[in-house]
Amino acid sequence: MIKKEHLGSNFDDFLAEEDLLDEAEAIAIKRVIAFEVEEEMKKQNLTKSELAEKMKTSRTAVNRLLDPRNTSINLRTMEKTAKVLGKKLKVSFA
Repeated sequence: MIKKEHLGSNFDDFLAEEDLLDEAEAIAIKRVIAFEVEEEMKKQNLTKSELAEKMKTSRTAVNRLLDPRNTSINLRTMEKTAKVLGKKLKVSFA
């Protein structure tokens, strides 16, 4: 049942009130990153094992990178991934 206090508010306001907004945004960002990496891997016909080898890391680390629910990815990993895929990492604040 929807509480009267939430009627007319937007979903972001609801998530913020429930202390869930930051987590939801982190998951959304990670889903985009995982999707973009997977798409680039497909374009380059790279397997997870091949990407891991090029990154000098484990396949388990690549699985974490591609897991849209795992939001603990760090900038170093994202930069290494971008470089291996021939891309540049851009980070900005909006």
